[in-house]
Amino acid sequence: MTRAGTVPEVFLAFLRLGVTSFGGPIAHLGYFRDDLVTRRRWMDDRAYADLVALCQFLPGPASSQVGFAMGLQRAGFLGALAAFLGFTLPSAVLLVAFAAGASLFGGPVGGGILDGLKIVAVAIVAQAVWGMARSLTPDPPRAAIAVVATALALVAPGAVGQLGALAIGVLAGLLLLREVADPPGESLPSFGVPRAVAIGCLIVAVVGLLGLPVLAAVTGSGVVALADAFYRSGALVFGGGHVVLPLLQGAVVETGWVSPDAFLAGYGAAQAVPGPLFTFAGYLGAVSSVGPGGVAGAAVALAAIFLPGFLVLVGVLPFWDALRGRPRVRTAMRGANAAVVGILAAALYTPVFTTAITGPGPFVLALVGFVLLTTFRTPAWAVVIIGAVGGIALSLL
Repeated sequence: MTRAGTVPEVFLAFLRLGVTSFGGPIAHLGYFRDDLVTRRRWMDDRAYADLVALCQFLPGPASSQVGFAMGLQRAGFLGALAAFLGFTLPSAVLLVAFAAGASLFGGPVGGGILDGLKIVAVAIVAQAVWGMARSLTPDPPRAAIAVVATALALVAPGAVGQLGALAIGVLAGLLLLREVADPPGESLPSFGVPRAVAIGCLIVAVVGLLGLPVLAAVTGSGVVALADAFYRSGALVFGGGHVVLPLLQGAVVETGWVSPDAFLAGYGAAQAVPGPLFTFAGYLGAVSSVGPGGVAGAAVALAAIFLPGFLVLVGVLPFWDALRGRPRVRTAMRGANAAVVGILAAALYTPVFTTAITGPGPFVLALVGFVLLTTFRTPAWAVVIIGAVGGIALSLL
């Protein structure tokens, strides 16, 4: 692991990821690994997989939590904030602009760009699965754990399958990997969160979940009601990404704050922009009939939906730092890390591959992207541009 970085360094790194990371939360983890683990060496594969496994167990947007924690480890709490802002702002700005009536993509060229970006996500996730499998499943027991995790994640899609796969990985690690030693020199970066701060964050997270509904009812404030709706959505979802959509629909459509047509239009736009899907909340806050609306409503919704996941993450990190160095916990994490590879492999198949690869042309373009990433070491942002151009070419053929 390299020396600690600076806040501007973290912000610029995540801003570039926020502009180029298309394809949803699993693809984001691939982009993070390519840029921050492989290229910048902010942490190694095992520490990264540990962090991914932890965030999969916690409520909130998993990929954004991983980025937040990497910023925290790199440059402290300001680094965590810089990572969040850099990764989130591009898509949030685009979706608020869409809410104001700006059309982002249209016609065959726009459709071709979107198709090309989906195809690039296949290459990015495939590279992440391949690279992490080489380091995290180097022996038959861990390879078997990854295969079982893949099957379970495919049979039971969503948070249930992912959490079940991780649980099986932990149990299998304890039973099968007791004699496996960690490689010499493995880094376990500390996040440096004081326990008092962690406990305070957990208390605030619970108070927000229980107190915001009461405050909204007592005050009758539309701003508080909006914050409560999005805070609950962020606090009660595991795995993030598309899993949050039913909660958001219940919070704003079933209450009559946002029309079904506006909800679906915003969801379509959210698929077209890079960065976390949770920024869909910014669009919903901007068009909601409750709350301030516009940019202010978007800011309230975005802060509320991300806050509980970050509070819980900070709340558990010091205890995680203490636990994961213990031999039994390290044994369990070897199994969990192998399960992470399986979860990524399952996501590579569906929804990433099944939605993007619709014929020979898209398959060849995905293969080109994979070869560029793995053999020619082409930066992910360059492959994104190549994929967008290739998608336009395929749409015009």
